[in-house]
Amino acid sequence: MNTYITGTVIKKLREAKGMTQLQLAEATGVSDKAVSKWETAKGLPDITLIEPLAKALGVSVMELMSGDTVKNSNTSSNILRSKFYVCPVCGNIIRTTGDAVISCCGIALPPLEAEETDDEHRINVEKVEDEHFITINHEMTKTHFISFLAYLTSDRVQFVKFYPESNAETRLQLRGRGYLYIYCNKHGLMKQKV
Repeated sequence: MNTYITGTVIKKLREAKGMTQLQLAEATGVSDKAVSKWETAKGLPDITLIEPLAKALGVSVMELMSGDTVKNSNTSSNILRSKFYVCPVCGNIIRTTGDAVISCCGIALPPLEAEETDDEHRINVEKVEDEHFITINHEMTKTHFISFLAYLTSDRVQFVKFYPESNAETRLQLRGRGYLYIYCNKHGLMKQKV
């Protein structure tokens, strides 16, 4: 049976935080002997201690459970490093400005990998007055549709949600160089440089 957390992870995170077993025990309301048992694989923390344990160790519950911590080493963010996540259960769309541990509906979501647009997913851009009219010639049925369009540059994001049985078109102000991203519910994330 796979354990939901390992003593190695607890020890590594505790030591990285510069805590003693006693300090971790006091922060989670258990004895230092209990912490020692966790770290030597002679016992596991009770499920009710997972949130307090994650808080004491300075990580998210997902980071604690997976053993992978996310470090923010960016001194300034760049929106072009954005990652997109789409929940296969509820269709929720999540965007981050870098690596993150994301979950929705109890599922850990991997970041989507964008491919270049193809003929079936070509994004058409036409200048109209001070804006750009953007269309995607793609079927928009209940079973096959474009879910969203996003325009990203190094300093801004514009995001448009599309719905089945509507037109995949919008007007945006495109300023500077960047990328247009679209998400097809059958073919995934695609991008096109503008």
